[in-house]
Amino acid sequence: MLSAMATIEAHGLPRGRSLTRDDLDAMPDDGHRYELVDGVLVVSPAPRHNHQRAAAQLFRALDRVVPEQWELFFAPFDVVLSGDTVLQPDLLVADRDAFTERDLPGPPLLAVEVLSPSTRSFDLLLKKERLERAGCAHYWVVDPDEPSILAWSLTEGVYHEVARAAGAESFVVTAPLPVTIVPADLVR
Repeated sequence: MLSAMATIEAHGLPRGRSLTRDDLDAMPDDGHRYELVDGVLVVSPAPRHNHQRAAAQLFRALDRVVPEQWELFFAPFDVVLSGDTVLQPDLLVADRDAFTERDLPGPPLLAVEVLSPSTRSFDLLLKKERLERAGCAHYWVVDPDEPSILAWSLTEGVYHEVARAAGAESFVVTAPLPVTIVPADLVR
């Protein structure tokens, strides 16, 4: 929270009120990831090498199976869940027609986070809960250090675990995309 407060004062953002999407637009392009959750600024450092490798390998695997009517994006790209909650999943899949030039106004079909030491709790708790509440149908978390992948699907408004794999095990899902991934291959 201290880095977020220092950033607020350094950039002259308002204090004493929740931040909004407009405030987020004033943030610098400085290599940090700026997200809003319920009006609170969350600042993350640039990802580590293993994080980027896992995200790139996963992008390649998903890109081969994404149908033409959907689009696969990688961070940074804003997913606007409300006026005070703007997230940037590491990878996201949504219908092509749902995107604007600026952002994705609403939840994606699939959001994927690659865990980092500095974002682990945020990704597993707060971000997962906000995406669940917004109606994101599928949420995956990749741990490049283990390596592992864990997937949840939304059923009646609640996430339920649908797949899990670690190391040389195969992660197999059919929804939202039919794909088989070996977590260890994501960090090679």
